[in-house]
Amino acid sequence: MATEQVVLTAQAARPGVAGASGLSRFLNKYFYFCMSLLVAAVVVSGFGQTVNDNLIHATPVRPWLLWVHGSVFSFWVLFFIFQSALVRTHNVKLHRTMGWFGAGLGTLIPVLGISTAIVMDRFRVLTMHAPPESYTFFAIQLLDMSSFTVMFGLAVLWRGRPEYHRRMMLIATCVLMSAAFARIPHMTLMLAYCGVDGLILLGVVRDLIVNRKVHVVYRYALPTLVVCQTFMVELFLRHPAWWVKLTEAIMAKA
Repeated sequence: MATEQVVLTAQAARPGVAGASGLSRFLNKYFYFCMSLLVAAVVVSGFGQTVNDNLIHATPVRPWLLWVHGSVFSFWVLFFIFQSALVRTHNVKLHRTMGWFGAGLGTLIPVLGISTAIVMDRFRVLTMHAPPESYTFFAIQLLDMSSFTVMFGLAVLWRGRPEYHRRMMLIATCVLMSAAFARIPHMTLMLAYCGVDGLILLGVVRDLIVNRKVHVVYRYALPTLVVCQTFMVELFLRHPAWWVKLTEAIMAKA
């Protein structure tokens, strides 16, 4: 990320920030770090409901790739907190250095995510005897991984533009939270995506309070995500014949 101190100084010079309320000043300084902690809380709340029965003491034993998947995705959340803390404490040089490690980790996530999705979808059908129509859930898994890939890729591309970079990193991390939200009791798939969009909306609210306008990143990214989420959920729930055939072919060749 480019020099955070320059950005904070520039923001402080704006009339909207210089004369800001206590809430505005707090959000200007601590919003992204607080969001990283909120993301961690969502992960613990969601996966804490299922990790014991569905992974640690699961019967039948889950594929080893699921353990790798869980470890890497958990590490991403910890890395997001760490990087946010570095920015907040003005350790910009270390933040940039660690950013290259994050670039490698972020590149691994979609590869591991899709691989795990295919392995687990096949496991549920072949080992746990779920109906073949269960393969259509791949629509949701594909959406989450492709959304992360696009947002993360743009975050890396815009690493020299802090106002773009930090928002893209936040959105990229938020889109990974659908699986955690979906594991909270009484949570439907559509409500899980509402949870994801709600996290991103907090960024919109932050912009309105601090900058008195919504950043262009949110203006384009959030509506696009909502459209894609709606389409893919419908694709999963309605499982049209062409999607059933396509997912069965993917699983057969995997």
